[in-house]
Amino acid sequence: MMTTVATMVTRRAFLAAAAGLAATGPATRAMATPGGDMDVLSAGDPGYARLASRGYNPRFRATPREILVPHHPKAVILAVQRAVDAGARIGLRSGGHCFEDFVDGPQTRVLIDLEKLGGLGFDREHNSFSLGASVDLGTAYRRLARGWGVTIPGGTCLGVGAAGHISGGGFGGLSRQFGAVADHVYGVEVVVVDGSGQARPVLATRDGPHRDLWWAHTGGGGGNFGVITRFLLRSAGSDGHDPRTALPRPPARIRVGKVHLAVPTISAFTAFVGNFLRYFSAHSTPGSPGCSMYGTLHAGSLHTGGVRVETYYNAEARHIYDEFAADLSRGVWPPPVPARPVEGPFLDATLQYCTPRGAATSAIKTKSAFLRAPFSDRQLRTLHRFLSDPVIVDGGSGIELFTVGGQINAVSPAQTALAERSSIAKLQMVAAWPRSRAGTDELAWVRNFYRTLYADTGGVPKPDDANGGCYVNYPDSDMAAPEWNPDVPWHVLYHQTNYARLQEAKARWDPLGCFTHELGVTT
Repeated sequence: MMTTVATMVTRRAFLAAAAGLAATGPATRAMATPGGDMDVLSAGDPGYARLASRGYNPRFRATPREILVPHHPKAVILAVQRAVDAGARIGLRSGGHCFEDFVDGPQTRVLIDLEKLGGLGFDREHNSFSLGASVDLGTAYRRLARGWGVTIPGGTCLGVGAAGHISGGGFGGLSRQFGAVADHVYGVEVVVVDGSGQARPVLATRDGPHRDLWWAHTGGGGGNFGVITRFLLRSAGSDGHDPRTALPRPPARIRVGKVHLAVPTISAFTAFVGNFLRYFSAHSTPGSPGCSMYGTLHAGSLHTGGVRVETYYNAEARHIYDEFAADLSRGVWPPPVPARPVEGPFLDATLQYCTPRGAATSAIKTKSAFLRAPFSDRQLRTLHRFLSDPVIVDGGSGIELFTVGGQINAVSPAQTALAERSSIAKLQMVAAWPRSRAGTDELAWVRNFYRTLYADTGGVPKPDDANGGCYVNYPDSDMAAPEWNPDVPWHVLYHQTNYARLQEAKARWDPLGCFTHELGVTT
C-alpha cells in the first residue's frame, strides 16, 4: 500500500487557496523551485501523464491540478507546505500500490510523488539501514543482499514501495522466520504539520525521542500522521555496529515447490484447502522447524483452472516440505500433482518467485481477512461455490491465502502498531475485470462472496477465536460503509485494541487534522 495523505481545508488555507494555486502558471510548471528542490507539473506538462497514471489499480486515475515531485527529503517540507497553504486536498504516492482511490481519485487536487526518494544505504549515525520512501522491495532485496548479505522479511510483489508497505506492517516469504518488516524498524523520518500550520521534519526512533510516532509507523498504516521520507531499519537484537548483523541473514539457498489440484471437485477442493490451512495451523508456533517454510494458495475460476499451492523455504528443510506435501494430498481425490521443487541461491530464487513490477492489467477490488483458525466446512463450501460462479470465468478474480504465524506471533499486539499477532494465514479476495467495463457484476460477486464467507460474524471477519480482522495494507473502503459492514467499527477490524493509542499519536502529531483518507485515524 502506498503512503497517502489528504489536507483538511483550514480557514486560513481556504482564503489562500485561490491565490496559491492560481499562481502556478507557466513560469513554474515542469521546472524546479529555487535550488532545484522540486518539480511542479500541471496537465499538459511533460511527465504529468506518466505520473498521473502511475497508480497500480487502473480502476482509478488521478487528475490532480498539480503534481509535485520533491528531489530530496528536505524538499518534501516545501511540497507539504505548498499544499497546506493552498488548502488543497492532496494525495501522496511512494510505490503507488494502494488498492483504493485514496490518491487516484477526483478528490485529489495536489499529488506529491516521492519517486525520487529512492536512497538506500547504511546510516552510521544511527547504525541502521536507511531506506527512502520510494525504494521498492525488489531494489531493497537486491542491494541489501549484494551489499551486506542481509534482507528484510518483506512482501512478494517487487514493485511495492517501502513507505506504505512497512508502515502497514509488511509480510512475506521470510516473515514466519523473522517476523513482520515493522518488527525491524528502528526509526522513521516524517514530515508533519504542527498546530500553527507549519510543515517540519521529525525523526522518531525506537529508543530515542518521539517514540509514540515511531510506534504509530510500525503497522498503523500510511497517511495518518505525516509524510514518510525514509525508514531506519535495524533488528531489535542488533546494536548495528556491523551492518552484516543489523538485519536478518537469509538462507543461503531457497527451494520453491508447487502442487496443483487440477480437478477441483467440491470434495477435492474442500479437502485440499482444508489440509493447507490445518498444516500451517499446526506449524505456526514461533521458533518451530515448520516456520522455515512459507506457503501460498491461489484459486481463480474453478471452471478454467484449478488450485495451486506454492511453497518458499530454506533448502536445508527438505524434509519439512516432504511432510507438508504428504499432508496436503491426504484424502484428496482426484489427487493433486506435485512439481519437482526448484532450488537456487537466495537472491536469484527470491526474485524469480516474486511478482514482477508493473501495474495490474485489470481493474480490481480487493478484500482481506486474517485467519486465526482454519475455515469451517461451511466456509470451505462457500469458497468453492463462489469460485465456481460463471461471472468470474477468464476474468482474473479469485482468492489467495498467504501463511503468517511463526515469528510474527512472537511479538505482543501492543509492542508495535500491528495489532494482529495470532493468525495462521491472511486472505486476499480479488475481483478483476477489463478496464473498459464498469465491473458491476464482479463488484457484486466479491461483496456477496465476502459477506457470505463471514455470515456468522456479521459479514466481516470480526476478531474472535477464528478471525483476526483485516489487513491495513489491503484497504477496503467497504469496511467503513454501513451497507457492507453495519455492526463492526472499521478501526476494530484494522487496528483492534491499538486504535486508541493511534488516536493519541494522531492528536499530538497532526493536531490540525491535515492527513487523512477514507480509512484514516481520527481523533
